[in-house]
Amino acid sequence: MVTTAWEVAAAVPDPEVPCVTVADLGILRWVRMDGDVAVAGVTPTYSGCPAVLAIELAVEAALRDAGYQARIERVFIPPWTTDWITPEGREKLRAYGIAPPVAGGKATLFGAVAVACPRCASTNTERLSEFGSTACKAQYRCRSCREPFDYFKCI
Repeated sequence: MVTTAWEVAAAVPDPEVPCVTVADLGILRWVRMDGDVAVAGVTPTYSGCPAVLAIELAVEAALRDAGYQARIERVFIPPWTTDWITPEGREKLRAYGIAPPVAGGKATLFGAVAVACPRCASTNTERLSEFGSTACKAQYRCRSCREPFDYFKCI
């Protein structure tokens, strides 16, 4: 079976959150053939993301390892949004112990987002820190099961 350039690039895991792929996160925008060269468009999650170069190199290496000549194009417009995370990606995050971004930004009283615990699904949670293990995540704790967890912030 021939593996397409898209399938190869889409299978690359995110270096900061390895339970999801670049396709799950929606940062792999497209893969097109330009003659003999597979050109992949990658959008950083935010302009200062420290993992963007690692992601681009991993996608390029995966394409080359699959026999393609490869080129990466960094795509800034439109900017990435957490809305691009696939339903499968959201479930993978939850199963990994990271609360996925709240779809539609479901706000509670005073504008706080109701974040469900990825372990017990309780929304009786509290934010401990605006920043978690990476800048795109916040640190939360569940008041029901008492477990700490990261929340992938809405962008």
